[in-house]
Amino acid sequence: MNYKRIVPNSISSLSLIFGIMSIFRSMEGDFFWAPILIVLAVLADSCDGRAARLLGVSGPFGAELDSLCDLGSFGVAPSIMIYCYSLHELGWVGQIIASLFAIGGAMRLARFNININSVKGYFQGMPVPGAACCLAAYVFSKGTLNVWLVAGMTVAYAMIMYSEIKYPDFKGKGNPLYKLPVIVAVAIGAVMLYIMPSAWMFVALFTYTLIGVINGIYCVATGK
Repeated sequence: MNYKRIVPNSISSLSLIFGIMSIFRSMEGDFFWAPILIVLAVLADSCDGRAARLLGVSGPFGAELDSLCDLGSFGVAPSIMIYCYSLHELGWVGQIIASLFAIGGAMRLARFNININSVKGYFQGMPVPGAACCLAAYVFSKGTLNVWLVAGMTVAYAMIMYSEIKYPDFKGKGNPLYKLPVIVAVAIGAVMLYIMPSAWMFVALFTYTLIGVINGIYCVATGK
C-alpha cells in the first residue's frame, strides 16, 4: 500500500465532511455557517489534486473519489441549502428545482471524467465548485430575491454547468474572452452592485457567470 495516497484522499474526504456539515447547518437554519462550509469545501478541493501531483500519486482512484466528494459538497449540499433558505416556499416544486442543481452537477462531473484527456485549456460548462459558490454567496449575502427568481437562478446554474459554454481555466488557450461580452457583463454587474451593495460577493460571482454566458452567445452569433 502506498501510504502517500492517504494525504490527497484525506483532503478529498475533508471536502466532503465540510459539505455534509453544511447540510446539517442548512437543516438547522444556520445560513451563516452553511455557505461558509461550502467555501471551505472548495478550498479543500483545490488542494487534493495538487497534493497528489506533489507526492507523485495521481491515479484513477483519487480522481473518482474527488468527483464523488464534489457531488456531495458542491451538488447536494448547495441544493439543500438553497431549498432550506428560499425554495421551501414552493413546496414540492421547490424540492424538484433544488434537485435539478444536484443533477446538473452530477452530469457536469460525469462529462468531465470521460473528457478529461480531450478537453484542454478551458472548462466545458461552469465548474461545479463555481456554481456552488454562487449559491453560497447569495445565501451568505442574505439575498432577498423573489422566490421564483431564485428558482430560475437555480435552474440556470444547473443548465450552465452542463452547457457547452467554454469558461477559461486560466492555464490554457480555450475560447478567448472578447471585449464586448465582458463590457456588457461588467455593466450588468455594476448595476446589480449599485442596487444591492451588501451582496458584493454574489454580484462578483454572478458577473463571472454572465461573462461566460454572454461570451459564449457572442462566439456563436459571430461565428468566432
